[in-house]
Amino acid sequence: MTVPSTWPLISVDDLKERLGSDRAPVLLDVRWRLGGPPGIEAYQHSHLPGAVFVDLDKDLSGSAGSGSGGRHPLPEPGVFEGAMRWAGLNQGQQVVVYDDAGSTIAARLWWLLRYFGHQQVVVLDGGLLAWTDAGQPLTTQIPHPVPGSFSAGPGGGMPVLDADAAWHVARCGFLFDARAAERYRGEVEPVDPAAGHIPGAISAPATGNLTAAGTFLPPPDLRARFTALGLRGAVSEAGAAGQTVGAYCGSGVTAAQEILALELAGQPAALYVGSWSAWSADPARPVATGPEPG
Repeated sequence: MTVPSTWPLISVDDLKERLGSDRAPVLLDVRWRLGGPPGIEAYQHSHLPGAVFVDLDKDLSGSAGSGSGGRHPLPEPGVFEGAMRWAGLNQGQQVVVYDDAGSTIAARLWWLLRYFGHQQVVVLDGGLLAWTDAGQPLTTQIPHPVPGSFSAGPGGGMPVLDADAAWHVARCGFLFDARAAERYRGEVEPVDPAAGHIPGAISAPATGNLTAAGTFLPPPDLRARFTALGLRGAVSEAGAAGQTVGAYCGSGVTAAQEILALELAGQPAALYVGSWSAWSADPARPVATGPEPG
């Protein structure tokens, strides 16, 4: 298959080849777990050779409750710019990001780089597991890159939703909930103030975008998945015309993986950054429970 230059994924074989070239990409490790342990501990234990660790809470998020609200609001441009420069990223240089959690955290960094105007970013398909399954080495050596020249734009390179816009998309378009189905139904809620989902939202757990090996489903399968979930007609390579599509999760992180999957399917989508953590914190916002959108 011929992969377009804007393709948001990279395979292990392609990454290995590029890391050995004279124009090697910056490689960023963004492992993180809800409730811990801190991703830096996993990184220090072992990581891809040359990878620099980036912290979700410190580098890829603002202060909880600020700006767009929720547990992981967008970082200030200056904070994000500083983190990317510290990691050695130069303006226009390719970035490869990976995690060990179904690309849910890596997609957040992919999305942020695109949001701040940096288009040269790809996600390692399958992440750390795909790398080790292919027999590729890990290391404990921590690189110390020369600070880069990355410059964060003003934002807006990827579409976003606030709470009111998310409500509108849920009622008049297609708002996908990327959390586990039991959280959507309101059966459990381990973190946020209320259990349930935004009325009208469609359950589409991010795990359903992946194969058993943890790589993304092929685009035709992703198109079939989102069509079965309710998108009018088949999602085409150019997207389904006239459809307003958005995604949310618990705090705006996992939903970025859903947006990546939708892009692979040919459907542009907007991110509700505050997500359920912001929605459920507002007692004026309605809550639905059960398996139906409501």
